Amino acid sequence: MDLLWLTIKFLLLGLFQGLTEPIPISSSGHLLIAQYFLDVQIEGSVSTFALLVNSASLIAVLIIYRDDIKRLVVNGLKYFTVKNAETKRDFMFIVYLVVATIPAAFIGVLFQDAIDDNLSTIVTVGLTLIVTGFGLWWIRNMRGQRKDGNMTMKDAIIIGGAQAIALIPGISRSGATIVAAMARGINQETALRFSFLLFIPISLGGAVLSITDIINDDNLASMAIPYLMAFLGSLVASYFSLKWFMNIMAKGQLKYFAIYCFIVGPLVVLAWLLLN
Repeated sequence: MDLLWLTIKFLLLGLFQGLTEPIPISSSGHLLIAQYFLDVQIEGSVSTFALLVNSASLIAVLIIYRDDIKRLVVNGLKYFTVKNAETKRDFMFIVYLVVATIPAAFIGVLFQDAIDDNLSTIVTVGLTLIVTGFGLWWIRNMRGQRKDGNMTMKDAIIIGGAQAIALIPGISRSGATIVAAMARGINQETALRFSFLLFIPISLGGAVLSITDIINDDNLASMAIPYLMAFLGSLVASYFSLKWFMNIMAKGQLKYFAIYCFIVGPLVVLAWLLLN
């Protein structure tokens, strides 16, 4: 019975993480909220759980953007032998993804432990959700015209910096990068694509950094079933959540996520004050 309840709990956490990962409301922040107010504790290694659910979200992104990834790889390699507008556009898009990955990777390696120790609190999440809301509200009516081929190195650096800021719980990674891209005049489709293709290297990097902790996870064998259910829940939820969010972006309805953050952020802080 204990294993059954633990498995259900991990499935719910996986579904919750997968649902909130693609949309701009901070999955890490919402997991902290869920664990705090529902008194749900992650059994076993947190690094193992994080790796599994983030890997599931990564797989969902790879499935949805598989055609874009294939085109970028083919044209990126072709650029070394065939230089035309199409191969140059895709080669530079890859370069910008690499550049935009550097700030978060650098900050993550140096300060992730400090961030986790000092900023992974309910109050921080409540306040930073409000910040996320302001960012989304700021760009709610922006309709940029710049596409893949019009991006610049400055765009990549700014978007990368936004992703680094999103290491703080409650600052949405997808929200921060999309806000930065659209504020630079990049259109919704390109901003969304760049944001989620940028999730690939940062997710892979996080997995590499977690390998040691996972190897040393003494609960790995006993937690196999709960971990599996968390992974599957996150995979399914991430796929459908991202599909839904792509539709929301196409309709230009980011303001609803801003309103959500404006409501939930203060409520989280208020609830914490009342309970402490």
